[in-house]
Amino acid sequence: MIPLRDANPSRTVPFVNYTIIGVNVLAFFFELSQGRRLDNFIFAFGVVPARFLYDLNGLDLGLLTFTPFVTSMFFHGGWMHLIGNMLFLHVFGDNVEDRVGHARYVIFYLLAGFAAALTQTLINPHSEVPMIGASGAIAGVLGGYVLIFPKAKVAALVPFFGFLQIVEIQALYFLGFWFLMQIFSGLLSLGIAGDAGGIAWWAHIGGFAAGVVMIPIMKKRSWQ
Repeated sequence: MIPLRDANPSRTVPFVNYTIIGVNVLAFFFELSQGRRLDNFIFAFGVVPARFLYDLNGLDLGLLTFTPFVTSMFFHGGWMHLIGNMLFLHVFGDNVEDRVGHARYVIFYLLAGFAAALTQTLINPHSEVPMIGASGAIAGVLGGYVLIFPKAKVAALVPFFGFLQIVEIQALYFLGFWFLMQIFSGLLSLGIAGDAGGIAWWAHIGGFAAGVVMIPIMKKRSWQ
């Protein structure tokens, strides 16, 4: 299912969400400019579980040990990876920013992304494949959204007998189905490798869970 929009207008201008989308787009074009250096670039700025845990176990800790947990959130593996992530962020991020406030939304987003990458690292600690992408942080946004706006209507493209239909679905069912698919795929990946197929399923699960946990703490206390 592909979300197109939600019937849940934001009460404030979501300039932080727009900025995050813009930074992701600019970062992707910067990736493209790397040419032959791209592989080394991704390895340097993506989260590599085995490298992180090696540094952690050896107590060889420094800024560069943790920097990839932030930088990895803004790089993507291709156009479809970028577009898919930004579509989800555009549809759901504005309302979460509206509900927690602009400054706290930055913290919420970064913490969800960190929790996502850490979850994947702990599930697949020997992986030497760099993790990149905003999907873990965005999963946190989805977790926050479904907790605050479970009854909000989401217009989505849904395959139906070989055709795509636009259907309105409550956020609880749309995002609940999405999360169940992540769990199903994540459990299947445990028998192969935690990042099998190039998708870090457990990062999605960890990010979503972090969003659910953080939103009661970070949301505004009054809402009229």
